[in-house]
Amino acid sequence: MIPELCIVVPVLNERDNVGPLVAAVRDTMGDIAWEIMFVDDNSRDGTREAIAAVAAAEPRVRMIHRVGRRGLASAFIEGAQATFALNIAAMDGDLQHDETVLPTMLQALRNGADLAIGSRYVPGGGIGEWDATRAGMSDFATKLGQMVLKTQVADPMSGFFMVKREVFAQALPNLSAIGFKILLDIIASLPTPPRIVEVPFQFRTRVAGESKLDMGVMRDFGLLLVDKMVGHIIPVRFVLFACVGAVGIVLHMAVLVAALKAAGFGFDYAQGFATFVAILGNFVLNNLITFGDKRLRGAKMWRGLVVFGLISAVGAAGNLSVAAFMFGPQMTSWWVAGLVGAAMSLVWNYAVSSAIVWRR
Repeated sequence: MIPELCIVVPVLNERDNVGPLVAAVRDTMGDIAWEIMFVDDNSRDGTREAIAAVAAAEPRVRMIHRVGRRGLASAFIEGAQATFALNIAAMDGDLQHDETVLPTMLQALRNGADLAIGSRYVPGGGIGEWDATRAGMSDFATKLGQMVLKTQVADPMSGFFMVKREVFAQALPNLSAIGFKILLDIIASLPTPPRIVEVPFQFRTRVAGESKLDMGVMRDFGLLLVDKMVGHIIPVRFVLFACVGAVGIVLHMAVLVAALKAAGFGFDYAQGFATFVAILGNFVLNNLITFGDKRLRGAKMWRGLVVFGLISAVGAAGNLSVAAFMFGPQMTSWWVAGLVGAAMSLVWNYAVSSAIVWRR
């Protein structure tokens, strides 16, 4: 029998929360035909073993184990695509979302809503024991998120929601799948504004495990916003890659001047050293920012640096060749030739680095 509801729960190191979460959902759902889909991003604390133990006694528990892929948004997308359920809910694996609200959300979909959102910012909802700093950050992020939406939503940053399968399918081709804010991604990716019902709930305090909120989460949120605004024109990662390249040019010139004036190097040595520093700086920034979700570490990082350097060298050679060709026989203005050469090098470096160094 196809379940009416699948609850997709992305998890990373949430071993101690698995059993209580399933028990709470079971106690809440009554006669609703449901299943729960855990999507585990290769946890290291025994989370998968805990899920398997629960599933041995509860056949409605399923799991996807992901290796080499990270992120709540992409985890939800994979979980949603792996079920035949008529409706799909997103719920955190840390027990901070109130499972008793699920039947109310499902009833809203039965009554004609496309999306039902567990909202902290409608009457009756709340943010629990957050301090002023986190509350302020959430409020600021909510205002930013509302800028890319086609419809008014009080809590577009909520990670607790339910969507009809056919509505999710409409959004799927346009999803960015970046970071943690999959609800914002879905609403902004729909061709027409959805019918939304916001159901109040009180955000709970985490009992076990550790929060995943860090600078990477905030970086991914920024990437998502930019992607929803300009991603249909130009890939957001390409924009970031180009910005890092611009920083690399400034760094190159600064090191070149310092090597010539302060260190007294000859031009050839100074230029070579500045080029090395710029390539190293570009690699580090791209590894941290542009491809932060595929960040290389350890031996892979050093191998990636070498390959990135070789790719950049080929791009630089191509830049010089194209610019020289256009400036010579083609009689193109020097600045046009320079821009075309630089653009060719940028596209080459981005495309090949994405495919080989960070394997996107």
